[in-house]
Amino acid sequence: MKYLFACFLALATVGAQAALDWDSALQGVHRSDSNKARDEFRHPQQTLEFFGLQAGMTVLEVSPGGGWYTEILAPLLLDNGEYYAAHHSLNAPGGYFRNSLGKYLQKLANDTELYSKVIVTQLQPPAETKAAPEGTVDLALAFRNVHSWLGGDVLEPTLAAIFTALKPGGRFGVVQHRAAPGTSLEAMKQKAYVTEDFVIAAAERAGFELVAKSEINANPKDTKDHPSGVWNLPPSYAAGDEGRAKYAAIGESDRMTLLFRKPEA
Repeated sequence: MKYLFACFLALATVGAQAALDWDSALQGVHRSDSNKARDEFRHPQQTLEFFGLQAGMTVLEVSPGGGWYTEILAPLLLDNGEYYAAHHSLNAPGGYFRNSLGKYLQKLANDTELYSKVIVTQLQPPAETKAAPEGTVDLALAFRNVHSWLGGDVLEPTLAAIFTALKPGGRFGVVQHRAAPGTSLEAMKQKAYVTEDFVIAAAERAGFELVAKSEINANPKDTKDHPSGVWNLPPSYAAGDEGRAKYAAIGESDRMTLLFRKPEA
């Protein structure tokens, strides 16, 4: 009888952990209307489900920027999982990185209940390369960051840090602005569109295996030939009012959505 009761409790616990509260995470008052409006192009629930996000996971988001995905991941994992946000370093060269981290920390401080369990780490190769404790992460995530790592010449050590943080068998989900095949390396750095083949090859050199691709975040309207690259498109509108209607009609960039895996052994 005790054994059956213990099994019942175990199953009840699993059941309690099985559901993620997507409605609260996506529609809660903690998200601004402007951030919610971007769901049309970023498809956060579909994307995270494709990557295999489940309650109880240890999740690592690399380079979370202003925290658009933090607003979704933090409430989803608040009472059922762990969430590491590997941001820039306080000792980073240049004010941009420090200012970005400072704004992110202020965002967390503005809602200490919602973000109380966000674990902020500093990932700034080559000086700081520990995104999360080694071998502890179930799912690592990178949203539109590969071009930044590429432009900053830190792509290889960043991927190595992610690989180290993951458990054997852990998953790595990537969303990235997608360049047309044959785009030069210099153009990728300047315009932020990166070819799918380049991203896959870089991840495989780091030890990852490609598991699956998705077109969840594809945008066939994106011609990818804009003067200022992805920054001409919303929400940046780098050209200001010039061509704004045209860029608004395109929407956000065409993006690849790739799922990788750290081998078991």
